[in-house]
Amino acid sequence: MVDSSGKIKEFISGLNLSLSDSTFVGLSLGNYKGAEESLKNIYVKKAMIKQEVKLSFTYRYKTRDVVKNYPVSEGVSNIQTALSDGFRAATLFTVGFDLIFENINDKKVAVRKAVATKTEVPALDHDKSKHRLIAAKGKSYLTELGITDKDGNVFKSAQDKYRQINHYVELLSPLIKDLPAERIKKVADMGSGKGYLTFALYDYLLNVLQIKAEVTGVEFRPDMVALCNKIAAASQFDTLHFVQGTIEDHDSTDTNILIALHACDTATDDAIAKGITAKADLIVVAPCCHKQIRREIEKNKAHNDLDFLTKHGIFLERQAEMVTDGIRAMILEYFGYKTKVFEFISDAHTPKNVMIVGVRSNKPWEPNEQLLQKIKASKAYFGIGYHHLEKIMGI
Repeated sequence: MVDSSGKIKEFISGLNLSLSDSTFVGLSLGNYKGAEESLKNIYVKKAMIKQEVKLSFTYRYKTRDVVKNYPVSEGVSNIQTALSDGFRAATLFTVGFDLIFENINDKKVAVRKAVATKTEVPALDHDKSKHRLIAAKGKSYLTELGITDKDGNVFKSAQDKYRQINHYVELLSPLIKDLPAERIKKVADMGSGKGYLTFALYDYLLNVLQIKAEVTGVEFRPDMVALCNKIAAASQFDTLHFVQGTIEDHDSTDTNILIALHACDTATDDAIAKGITAKADLIVVAPCCHKQIRREIEKNKAHNDLDFLTKHGIFLERQAEMVTDGIRAMILEYFGYKTKVFEFISDAHTPKNVMIVGVRSNKPWEPNEQLLQKIKASKAYFGIGYHHLEKIMGI
């Protein structure tokens, strides 16, 4: 295996020079062979964030993009690390030339100049110039929810919430677009709270995709339900409704898309069960708390190759999260859903979460005995007497 460190330093030197003499246009990293699942490319540009020049990274995954902004020096360091940890190709775009890094199967590493493909330094982007699927102007519900003023200007204190709304819609967009539009008739948002995300999803379906679905927000707190119904009526969203109740008691018959974000502990299982029972085409959950499985693991104290971790509370908590959601994904697969589990960052100031997506297969469902045995073996290994979703689904 050839030592690539010298060529990486040469490429980074060219990057630093372009940043210092203001000829930097952008940078792309590709041909990823590293360990991070579904990561394909990284695109880097300069951005003005809160009066400070930063390097804005777009991490392109198979099903989503994640944008992170770094101070320039930290961004350069991240690029150098990326070239050492899996990216085999990179192109630095400057106004004078392109600088190309190539690592060919760890046998040959080269850095070469090429004719510039971009001849102008772009203006620094700011959040306000970014195209959003949910525009701020002309949205009375955003005003009523305290996101914008009456002229459609986003309040400074609500910038994070506005970004969160758009991030949520951007994440759901490719999943919804993969479904036949004529099958999207009934959507349930379990645990809708104040309705920020429910309103945004309805707006996206109605005004972007031109789909007039019946969307229902399910919320336990009566005051939130009354407020959201008032705003929906004022916005003339005549097929958006909010109902008071629990996830467990809600009638989800004929639901095509079921969503439950941050439903605590077994409420996530109740939501998944509702979706499976309704034969929903798309189930999307971002679980919160994993107390039920943690209690099972603590109670039974199974002895296995991982018990050196579970004696530490923080590791036990993390393991309980992974085991809970891993079994949830397998149960969805057992019932004929193709599953994806990936990181979900609701906004820059909240913890990272796991999002579980289940897409129902068009094939007739048949019990998968092999998968059922795998679920049971996983429970036995971790000392789990029962998983709530398994219990309520009767498997």
